[in-house]
Amino acid sequence: MATKGLKGRRSALERARSAWAERADRPDRLGTRSHASDVPDTIVDSWDRSAGHVPEGVTEAPMADPDQTRAEFEDSPLHVAVGNISSELRRAAEDGDLVVAITDRDTRILWTYGGRVMRRKAERVNFVAGGRWDEESVGTNALSLAQRTGRTQTVFSAEHYAPIVHNWVCWAAPVHDPTTGEQIGVLDLSTTWDRTHPIGAATATALAALLEREIPRGGLAGAAPRVGSGLTLRILGAAEAHLDGTRLLLTRRQSEIIALLALHPEGLTLDALHAALYGDARVSASTLKAEVSHLRQALGGRLASRPYRLDLRVTCDAVTVMEAVRARDVERAVEHYGGDLVPGTDSPELTSTGEYLAVAVRESLLADPRPDVVARYARAVPWDTEVVERALAVLGDRPHPARAELAAHLAAGR
Repeated sequence: MATKGLKGRRSALERARSAWAERADRPDRLGTRSHASDVPDTIVDSWDRSAGHVPEGVTEAPMADPDQTRAEFEDSPLHVAVGNISSELRRAAEDGDLVVAITDRDTRILWTYGGRVMRRKAERVNFVAGGRWDEESVGTNALSLAQRTGRTQTVFSAEHYAPIVHNWVCWAAPVHDPTTGEQIGVLDLSTTWDRTHPIGAATATALAALLEREIPRGGLAGAAPRVGSGLTLRILGAAEAHLDGTRLLLTRRQSEIIALLALHPEGLTLDALHAALYGDARVSASTLKAEVSHLRQALGGRLASRPYRLDLRVTCDAVTVMEAVRARDVERAVEHYGGDLVPGTDSPELTSTGEYLAVAVRESLLADPRPDVVARYARAVPWDTEVVERALAVLGDRPHPARAELAAHLAAGR
């Protein structure tokens, strides 16, 4: 929307807000609600609720205890999820000069990251970790409305109850626990009112869906995925290893080695492993032997040599995807596909294998673009708009539960 149009909208909202405030002060106002055409009913209802709790002159959000907030966030499954996609969240904030916030179910901010300009603006009003942005604390805002309604919400300029954020536009989407379906918080994007954009709400929805995909399954209390006995590897979109249910703390190189060995259950000689891991880089064989030795120790000795191979039961998402692609089971492939293989790796074999899997999954979906499967794929690969466009084209005008999510992904990707 052009700046001139935004200015007009902002002025109209300020007039409607002033008119509402005048009526709110009248003793006979009961039953005479404001229904200005510029203001949605959800906003007016929220203004009415806020009036009984929040003073007009509020200058900042109240703060919860920062140490308690930090401790509860670290114990929350949202901590795991944010850690897994922090690079995407930070990039969104920096590219759009936004502030990204994740809250708990009480609309207390647990984590934020802001672009250069918005970071300072957010700090001035306590839009930071520990800040309480529920309706009773600061009045009408997108975070509290998304938490209350369970739907993505946009609050622009003077639609906010507190004047301290009348210069903002906010888009907030609910975040759900993938196991229970319970809403456990919201994801919010905020920037200045003059930078509003039609895809803001769709972007918040897409990022919330991406965050939900990273929440550990198995309930709100668990901070790690449920895994069985043996070695469980997640190397698509992450680099995680669990041994008999306990997460291993591995270095990047150790994660790459264990990934290569999982992809080669028959084993690799020292020279083959060196080539797969380092390529032409000048790294000595003794350096690799030391890395393998440390990894063997982490695995409790269950790493055989001559050739090097994992001497225990291994479950690996990349292997599962590979098997599903070969069996033309696109639904199972997408279910286990989490994105790039060992993100950031410089191993030539892992890079080429990751590229093969990405192309194979994508081509499988282009050949069989089932909307629900494509929607799941788009949560892991939100920038691949062609696959989403294909699914929507095949869907045509027919109703489908995944249509809204696909449209949101498409808008955000563009």
